[in-house]
Amino acid sequence: MNELLKTDRENIWHPFTPLRGQAEPQLIERAKGVWLYRTDGSKILDGVSSWWVSMHGHGNEHIARAVGHQVAEMEHVIFAGFTHRPAINLTANLLSVLPENQQKVFFSDNGSTSVEVGIKMAFQYWHNKGVERRKVIAIDGAYHGDTFGSMAVGERGSFNIPFEPYLFPVEFIPLPNEENKREVIAQFKALVAGGDVSSFIFEPLVQGSAGMRMYPAEILEELVSIAQEAGVICIADEVMTGFGRTGKMFATDYLDANPDIFCLSKGLTGGTMPMGITTASSKIVEAFDTDDIYKTFFHGHSYTGNPVACAAANASFELTQQPIFKENTTRIMEQHEEFKAHIQGHEKLKGVRNLGTIIAMELDLGTTSYMNKSRNAIYGFFMERGILLRPLGNIIYILPPFIISNDELKMIYTAIEELLDSLE
Repeated sequence: MNELLKTDRENIWHPFTPLRGQAEPQLIERAKGVWLYRTDGSKILDGVSSWWVSMHGHGNEHIARAVGHQVAEMEHVIFAGFTHRPAINLTANLLSVLPENQQKVFFSDNGSTSVEVGIKMAFQYWHNKGVERRKVIAIDGAYHGDTFGSMAVGERGSFNIPFEPYLFPVEFIPLPNEENKREVIAQFKALVAGGDVSSFIFEPLVQGSAGMRMYPAEILEELVSIAQEAGVICIADEVMTGFGRTGKMFATDYLDANPDIFCLSKGLTGGTMPMGITTASSKIVEAFDTDDIYKTFFHGHSYTGNPVACAAANASFELTQQPIFKENTTRIMEQHEEFKAHIQGHEKLKGVRNLGTIIAMELDLGTTSYMNKSRNAIYGFFMERGILLRPLGNIIYILPPFIISNDELKMIYTAIEELLDSLE
């Protein structure tokens, strides 16, 4: 066994991975564009943007230069009582594309913590106003992260069974669709009518980890409007959907109603550095805008506002403002539409769904679930062909870097067709 892999096997604990019964991890030496290169020089096409973060592809030179320059200037400084140009510029950049109601930007480390911050802001908003509102509404199947607050507002199931006794109670509504929307809206109205709901948190239009489950913007629009009429704080978890993934800069851009809090991460830095952002509307800020020390938002991280991460995020933002960014998202959307039309009648598919640069295929291999046992075989099938697709149980999805070419997309589509045709 390679000595590096031996050390990995004996000493590294990988995320979402059993300690036994799994194949050896792939040892990656370098990455460029959409390709991951093993130590032997063979390569793997990254069809999932390495957990949805590498928007502009690996080794982007514009981001790399910005990071290198910032490291040489200032790698870090405490963010309590100090500030710096990269954070100020990033704040201005984000507020220029977020809804006009957003006023303040809070920095953290990743998607889970950005959600954690948003939940805490919502709870403390009511505390600071002297109003008792403790109930939270979320959507069945939600995944908002792995810290305790983000777990609490996520689906109660296999991922968090050991921790369920420690999670605060949450009211879950079904994932809305055209068939159940009247019942869901009626349930939602009944919940907020009690006057004790603090917040409503949602992944707008696409539930990622639940299997790229999609729901209509019109229904979310109505839910947000109902919530805000009742004073309920609306938290948009745009960690996965932000920065062009759904065809617009943010998934909530499909709505007219504006959420009160946004949670951002993943594509924020173009996959280069860890960073989380939580933005708050002027309504939220008002409850904290006082010299009363006890109304301070006492939350922070050692690496809050890290200048290097901010520099990477600013460089990534600059890339999203280039015409080629929109051209690439449109091109990928068109390619996905064509592939969907081509395969959606396949006998081994329960269905195909797509939005923006995301396309998901539900295989007819028993119960649809993250724990579907076909997952390892599907993963291995694509890895043998040099393609990284990380199925969610029996659901295959493509969420590629925006720089992927049509020919590279065709490689993935062809491999998916080969898989479908190989199924008995």
